[in-house]
Amino acid sequence: MEETRHINAADGAAVDPQDQKEFTDPNQPEAREKWANKTEFLLSMAGEIIGLGNVWRFPYLCYKNGGGVFFIPYFIFLFFCGIPIFFLETALGQYTSEGGVTAWRKICPLFEGVGVASQVIVVYLNIYYIVVLAWALFYLFNSFWSTLPWTSCNNYWNTENCQNVSVSYTGVQRSPTDWSFLFNETEKFGHNYSLSAQNGSEWPPVKVIFPEQDYWFHRMLRVSNSGGLESVNADLAMCLLLAWVICYFCIFKGVKSSGKVVYFTATFPYLMLFILFIRGVTLPGASTGITYYLYPDISKLSNPDVWRDAGTQVFFSYAVCQGVLTALGSYNRYNNNCYKDCIALCVLNSSTSIFAGFVVFSILGFMSEQLGLPMEDIVSSGPGLAFIAYPRALSLLPGPQFWSFLFFLMILLLGLDSQFVCVESLATALTDLFPGHLRKRRELLVLVIAVVCFLLGLPFITKGGIHLFNVMDTYGPSGTNLLFIACFESVVVAWVYGANRFNDNIEDMIGYAPLGNGVLKYCWLFITPFICGATLLYNLLGTRNVSSDEFVPDWTYKIAPLFTLIPMICIPVFALISIRKGRGIITPSSDLKQIRPNSPRLTIFNRVIIKPQLSPINQEDVEEKTTGDFTSGV
Repeated sequence: MEETRHINAADGAAVDPQDQKEFTDPNQPEAREKWANKTEFLLSMAGEIIGLGNVWRFPYLCYKNGGGVFFIPYFIFLFFCGIPIFFLETALGQYTSEGGVTAWRKICPLFEGVGVASQVIVVYLNIYYIVVLAWALFYLFNSFWSTLPWTSCNNYWNTENCQNVSVSYTGVQRSPTDWSFLFNETEKFGHNYSLSAQNGSEWPPVKVIFPEQDYWFHRMLRVSNSGGLESVNADLAMCLLLAWVICYFCIFKGVKSSGKVVYFTATFPYLMLFILFIRGVTLPGASTGITYYLYPDISKLSNPDVWRDAGTQVFFSYAVCQGVLTALGSYNRYNNNCYKDCIALCVLNSSTSIFAGFVVFSILGFMSEQLGLPMEDIVSSGPGLAFIAYPRALSLLPGPQFWSFLFFLMILLLGLDSQFVCVESLATALTDLFPGHLRKRRELLVLVIAVVCFLLGLPFITKGGIHLFNVMDTYGPSGTNLLFIACFESVVVAWVYGANRFNDNIEDMIGYAPLGNGVLKYCWLFITPFICGATLLYNLLGTRNVSSDEFVPDWTYKIAPLFTLIPMICIPVFALISIRKGRGIITPSSDLKQIRPNSPRLTIFNRVIIKPQLSPINQEDVEEKTTGDFTSGV
């Protein structure tokens, strides 16, 4: 009997004619859509992993943790943890053609909770990350004023201590107090200055507030003195709504729409980064800033905090353990070379982070020279860099409106594609969990996600919302959660599903065994879980505060542990649910293609550690091949 088989264009896998009918059956879920071309996939991945953390976090961590020396722990974590997990998640999505939850259910139902935990992280991001886009829109719209509103102290929101201190203020001496961004009570922020009298004596210290700080705290955030949330800021609510409208129309059609949007959102920020780089390095003081960025301090390598910062930055920057990479990979065709894609994306991501450091520190060096302030008092991280320090530096340039518009447009685009890809990840996970109900109603599903997340995001733009933002940022998609999930991902794939079997799956997809295949295997088996586990243990034993300053509302300490515990408990809870269901809790789905079903799942130094695990269908294949009675009906 002649064997008749067709190739499914969607995934490149062989399917029977009967299976082919399922794709056109109106009673069945629609066939899974695919990327129109490789470029759309690469740009979507780049848009997700290259975001705000590359611009406002990585350069600061380099400066803080020994300059160029920080590259040593950073690249160690990247090569032995970041790249292995990044490739694992992308390949897993491509192999299973499933989203962040069902992909793990397919390879090991017992650990479906790993995927659920990653989606909790995505929910966190969908709720609070887009608030940064609302801030960026607010600043972007206000960049059109003839005089930038954050550059003067003559506005209704300015406090009595607001002073636009510059080098022209002779007799004003800066105290050694850092002015970097602090999430604190509005009455407590500022800088102590001493005024030198003509006789050489000093007057009492005067608390000075820069206009950029005043604008940030009193105009946009309108931070409450009580520490409570209080009322919603209406103008920020409109910006948040606009951000969600933009995000919705970027992805409401799935990869068909988002794949087109990323041609602009993922590439245009590079043009703006390049323009800011050229302008920055030509300014006086740029070399001073770049020196602070790269100057090596070897002694920092003995500080475990440096290694922790390197590890968490890699995980933040590469968007691992969030289900996003799995979701994007699931829209690839089966034979796409995801190995080369991942290597190229990793090179691009880290190169962008390093390049962004030159952009940031060249401008901050110019600011240091213009204001006569030491670099250590200027450098800050996070929103403080993007919305206080950098706007002040740009205001010193000719045509500050143009440079401010350019900068905040870059911030908006960097955050936008990261945001809508996170929404895509959640929508994909839900659709794959309930394909019969949701796949044909995708536009409605994305709308529901947008509306719900918008409503949940409103507390973040209240008068006390910055405190909630800070606690979510510190304890939600935190290094602790990401490291915890990464440990399980590597252990499940390497030790439960089988590293050898997963390598066989990759080889079947891309057509060859990847260079360094053995290195990846032993990373998944030993190196990655060990490094992630050790860093996780250090995080848990160390102390982390919601904020580094003197005032933090008490309620933040009460809710902070919940943001960390919720993703963690998903894994054991769903494991117990799977155990109660009974059979097949570690058996992969029978519809997953296995090219060597009778080979060991795991060998270490040529010793069989885990024997083959055959599904009933594959077991029949092996038995029939053994008896020589193979027929095409199997």
